[in-house]
Amino acid sequence: MGKKQHQKDKLYITATEWREQYGGKRVSHERNFKRLPFHCCALTFQTVEHPYCTKEGHIFDLTAIVPFIRKYGINPCTGNKMDSKDLFKVTFHKDAAGKFHCPVMYKTFTDSSTIVAIKKTGNVFSMEAIEELNLKTKNMVDLISSEPFTRDDIITIQDPHKIEKSDLSKFYHIKQKMRMVDEEDESAQKSSTYTLKSTPAEAVATLAELNDTYKAPSKKAAEAEDDTEMPTFFHNTTVGDVSRGLTSTVAPRATESKLVKKTNDEVLYEETKKKSYVRLVTSVGEINLELYSDMIPKTCHNFLLLCKKGYYNNTIFHRSIRNFMVQGGDPTGSGKGGESAWGGTFPDHFKPNLTHSGRGVLSMANRGTNTNTCQFFITYRSCNHLDGKHTVFGRVVGGMKTLDAMEATPVDGKDRPTREIKLESAHVFVDAFADTKDELVNREREKRAEVEKQEKKKELEGVTLETTPSGSASTSSSGVGRYIKKQKLKHIEQLEDSTRRTKVLKSSVTGLRDFSSW
Repeated sequence: MGKKQHQKDKLYITATEWREQYGGKRVSHERNFKRLPFHCCALTFQTVEHPYCTKEGHIFDLTAIVPFIRKYGINPCTGNKMDSKDLFKVTFHKDAAGKFHCPVMYKTFTDSSTIVAIKKTGNVFSMEAIEELNLKTKNMVDLISSEPFTRDDIITIQDPHKIEKSDLSKFYHIKQKMRMVDEEDESAQKSSTYTLKSTPAEAVATLAELNDTYKAPSKKAAEAEDDTEMPTFFHNTTVGDVSRGLTSTVAPRATESKLVKKTNDEVLYEETKKKSYVRLVTSVGEINLELYSDMIPKTCHNFLLLCKKGYYNNTIFHRSIRNFMVQGGDPTGSGKGGESAWGGTFPDHFKPNLTHSGRGVLSMANRGTNTNTCQFFITYRSCNHLDGKHTVFGRVVGGMKTLDAMEATPVDGKDRPTREIKLESAHVFVDAFADTKDELVNREREKRAEVEKQEKKKELEGVTLETTPSGSASTSSSGVGRYIKKQKLKHIEQLEDSTRRTKVLKSSVTGLRDFSSW
């Protein structure tokens, strides 16, 4: 019983009962509204570096929208047909704090700001500035460049009263699941390690160890150099023989700990403190490269070894994309061949201060994570979206005109130069690793010569026992004893003899005072 006992005895049906029990309209669980910021590309959803705009006010990054138009020929947001001619470049302005703002009103853009762009000039302003200084005064000129424009040239990028245009769930390319995948991503998907993000950590560690230790029988390593005179260095960890012998019933017992020996390459990479320099002679000119041997040693060493043995001679640059990069280093010329100087692949190496910023950055091409071989590329402009994916190991320090000629070379639909760009030869000017090796070897030779010299000196100044005619040995020493006079030495020997006799007498005494003889 209780005061709510007759609560369900009603002459009407509640909204909950109608919805849950009698088939009424259920609440639709729609996805939450996600708004695209005005400064982000509508295709990649990242902050634009080279912004271009459509007449509808959609912002795209040039490096993302051009390949999409080539492949599909439509607007990614609306699905309507679109050509690259329909895009126009826009210019966003920033304040001292690095935030986007109106260059006239100096007001920071927010989600509540109405932002417009002038189609003829590409300058971006707040709508307030256009209304006050252009529309009301009927002075239809650009507020920065003074170039005349019409009302139709005012393109709205963001309108807080019409946010449907920025709804990500309504974008055509998201609904149709249209995704741009380049050749590198497609080849990475074919790899067995592409889905390792969802693999247990133990399996990832096991596969990583397998990739490091396994060598295919058909692969031939590069010619090994004579490293017999290289100095020996050790890690701070032991091989584990003592602990293994203590805890295991099968492993042999060991009483001495041994440190893990460093390989010759590890020693070279740690001791190298300067940069290397290489010249590439191409059919359109020469390019001088500076390699970061002191920061990215393994990748630079691979590149230098391949250059020295003529691996890159008479190869071609098989891929060139304007405003992006030029790629080469494949002996087959197809972009799918080649191997490293040691055979197979080697892992990536990233540094936070080495990014794809600026023109002339030298970086490694790969088919996915830790799949570096011999192919490399040189950027035509900043490509920050490649940071953390490709290893930056050098830069162009001479031959920018040659790089301009490469970029100006026409290409076909597959980004392959129609006029062949050949890499005729590669010349190594400075090999930091060879210089470091020579220094280490010379240092080791000097150290060994000094040790031999000290040993010979000890043999000449060492302790010698010369037998006298009476059969007694003359005591001579090269240590502290040589400063003690012979008379004092005899006195010390006599004291030692008397002390020894006293101990013998004490041990021979018997009586009730001592129970040691019982």
